Amino acid sequence: MTTQEGQGELEEQFAQWRRYVERRRELAPADADELEDHLRGSVDGLVEAGLSADEAFLVAVKRMGSLDELSREFAREHSERLWKQLVLTGGAARDTRDRRDLWVMVACAAGAAVSVKVPALFGLTLDDDGAFYGPNFSLFALPWLAALLAWRRRAGRPLVAILVGLFALGVVAANVYPLAGSSQSLLVTSVHLPIALWLVVGLAYVADDWRSSRRRMDFIRFTGEWFVYFVLIGLGGGVLIAFTFGTFEAIGVEPAEFVSQWLVPCGAVAAAVVAGWLVEAKQNVVENIAPVLTRLFTPLFTAVLLAFLLAVGRYGTAIDVEREALILFDLLLVVVLGLLLYSISARDPLAPPALFDKLQLALVVSALAIDVLVLLEITDRITEWGTTPNKAAALGENVILLANLAWSARLLWGFVRRRMPFAALERWQTGYLPAYAAWAWIVVLVFPPLFDYV
Repeated sequence: MTTQEGQGELEEQFAQWRRYVERRRELAPADADELEDHLRGSVDGLVEAGLSADEAFLVAVKRMGSLDELSREFAREHSERLWKQLVLTGGAARDTRDRRDLWVMVACAAGAAVSVKVPALFGLTLDDDGAFYGPNFSLFALPWLAALLAWRRRAGRPLVAILVGLFALGVVAANVYPLAGSSQSLLVTSVHLPIALWLVVGLAYVADDWRSSRRRMDFIRFTGEWFVYFVLIGLGGGVLIAFTFGTFEAIGVEPAEFVSQWLVPCGAVAAAVVAGWLVEAKQNVVENIAPVLTRLFTPLFTAVLLAFLLAVGRYGTAIDVEREALILFDLLLVVVLGLLLYSISARDPLAPPALFDKLQLALVVSALAIDVLVLLEITDRITEWGTTPNKAAALGENVILLANLAWSARLLWGFVRRRMPFAALERWQTGYLPAYAAWAWIVVLVFPPLFDYV
């Protein structure tokens, strides 16, 4: 790449950052100019220190912190301006915007809760029609979450049209094919469609910056934080259900039907929207939670995987590749990948290699070894007994994970040995996201007719 091309890409990054800054209405144009001057100065200094332009821009933006924090710093430095009162005290403009965000969230959460009960008007219930709710359940929650994010990002009409089209495609994939309740194709659709639709939510999240690796990394961070909040809400919901049963049964009323048909499904889809809003509204709080959980569970999962590999070597037992075992091993590999992704998103790319990075390398290598064992067993079973939707889906997923883990291990090894910048690992992970989306859509759209809907 020529110097002129590199400078052009850097200017485009500055332009994207400027558009993001200008969305914050508490920042006047002069304030945005001052922020941009500060950012450019930081980038110039990092380039002089030896970083590439892309790496320098990424590090400079991370060092500046969140825009809300920058707004407060500006308010303190410009104490003579009314703008300080609006930012520091939660003035009228900020309160109005926060209230509007709150009401939009409430509307989307209510829409999700209502939509999950609409099929009951046509005689479809959770107890009797698992074949319907299995593949469709994510369609009652994720479009509303995407709508909330698109509204917050002020998404343009072309992007909104793309989002609507992709969710409509999800509706087709979930309902057009004649899949029986015991069909393997129904199971793989129920598992893969939420993955495909979650990456559609990611498109709403990144909005007009979908080509930006930094915005993709932000979405990875959002995913981890959303999961933390969703689990916390779920735990609170469990306590609520326990109290509901206890109090109503004390007066002779059986609440089981209300809980199973109303409270759980409506609460689950609404919680998906509320969790997304909490990540957006309370970002600084959850940023202190999720990285701690990542650092806690990374050594624990590393120990479990290493112990499993030692047990395989000691006893020579083959891995069971029946449906439940395949799901378990794939979930395990996904958790490992999630730990890796979120730790990457929360790490300072300029920090030198440390013990935790070596621990992550051990985690990735262990997961890679398990993935190879699973692939060998799947291939052996397919060769001997033929393929099924479950095994074909698992084979593709494990191949995709194998490629990701193998290259991640190489990049981590280079980083630990101080021969490769950490930013290379970030770029690899964010650039690999479309591979998951492509495979998920292939499974839900192509597999059912390919395997005759079995």
